[in-house]
Amino acid sequence: MQGPRPVVLSGPSGAGKSTLLKKLFKDYENIFGFSVSHTTRQPRPGEVNGKDYHFVTREEMQKEIDAGEFIEHAEFSGNMYGTSKGAVQAVQAQNQICVLDIDIQGVKNIKKTELNPIYISVQPPSIAILEKRLRDRKTETEESLQKRLTAARVDLELSKEPGLFDLVIINDDLEKAYSELKEVLLEEIKKTEESRKS
Repeated sequence: MQGPRPVVLSGPSGAGKSTLLKKLFKDYENIFGFSVSHTTRQPRPGEVNGKDYHFVTREEMQKEIDAGEFIEHAEFSGNMYGTSKGAVQAVQAQNQICVLDIDIQGVKNIKKTELNPIYISVQPPSIAILEKRLRDRKTETEESLQKRLTAARVDLELSKEPGLFDLVIINDDLEKAYSELKEVLLEEIKKTEESRKS
């Protein structure tokens, strides 16, 4: 795969990945791009095919998975989700650093490919703080909140595996977390900026 190294960002819901990414995309306009994931679920109101997700049938997706076209895929609540090689290449073709927001299972799957991304885990300072953040969002039912916390505990336990991540950011202080994130990506950012000048 040509172009800048992709970035794999992982971590439990509520760790602050989206907030960090928003800052990154704002400060480095057009340097980063998201790969558009595939899913077999129905589009939600306002979602655009090819922008929010590639909405496909289970048959289509299974066929491409079997053909080795996917970097990673998983199933949640009866729907399939995944990242295709083509989606990452589309971002790289625009000379952008491709950002993949992926769960820990996906991280392990990507380790088996030739993608060679920078692996970053964003983690809350503690489960208690994570729970407070999720409660403050007021978007969860008690049941879904407990599910997310259970998933977070598993996620944090699995992420301790030596060598799994190039960088683990404990998101206790947003500015500090952001500068750690920028520092690890600086080399790729510079390369991308330079290759655009040439």
